[in-house]
Amino acid sequence: MGYLDVIILSVIEGVTEFLPISSTGHLVLASRLLGIHPNAFLKSFEIIIQLGAICAVLVLYGRTLLLDRTIIARVLIAFIPTAIVGFTFYPFVKGVLLNNEIITLIALGLGGFVLILFELFHKEKDQDVSGIGGMNMWQSFLIGVFQTLSIIPGVSRAASTIIGGSVLRLSRRTAVEFSFLLALPTMAGATGLDIIKTSFAFEAHELGLLFVGLLGSFVTALIAIKTLLYFIQRHTFISFGVYRILLALLFWVLVMR
Repeated sequence: MGYLDVIILSVIEGVTEFLPISSTGHLVLASRLLGIHPNAFLKSFEIIIQLGAICAVLVLYGRTLLLDRTIIARVLIAFIPTAIVGFTFYPFVKGVLLNNEIITLIALGLGGFVLILFELFHKEKDQDVSGIGGMNMWQSFLIGVFQTLSIIPGVSRAASTIIGGSVLRLSRRTAVEFSFLLALPTMAGATGLDIIKTSFAFEAHELGLLFVGLLGSFVTALIAIKTLLYFIQRHTFISFGVYRILLALLFWVLVMR
């Protein structure tokens, strides 16, 4: 894997992490198209560059977290299910699910249908919770349960948490912003666990690749977050659902067969 590959993958990570289209799924498919062999470093790279996206969230929402500590409590409550499932199934996820293109394509396609159906039948109501401060702990925990589905590549952490929040009667913007914040402990935990498991035993060249990847995902995530908040004020997620289905079909027909 060279620096051009790293730049491409980091941009994909930053753009897709907070969109309901699965960043992990895109990284798996992009690695296949770039001809990168799915080795141990690639798997760690795909996990660790998420820290760049975390830094983007901290830049945009760090002040909010400092001013309202109750939001931190809600985020940590929501993280509990993911922490349990992620720690328990880490060997299975990294050894079996990650870089499994068939599972990724199936999850992308099915997730697209779920997004479309959700948008067609779910209607936001005036009494839906507006603002993370109005959420209760039970809603926070259940959103975390929804997030556990994203251990499957292609499911999309953003989609599962946004849909979960909307089902639990959060306004669209509140569900999206809570999804941003829940990414902080989730991705930090995934990265920390991978660093512990691998003992951060990377060569100097690999550390350089990781640094470039982190920087690329940080810059693109900043742009993606602001763009998504603007987008949801005027559009539904149906276009993302259609995109997921088309991507899965095209990749299957043109690459897998």
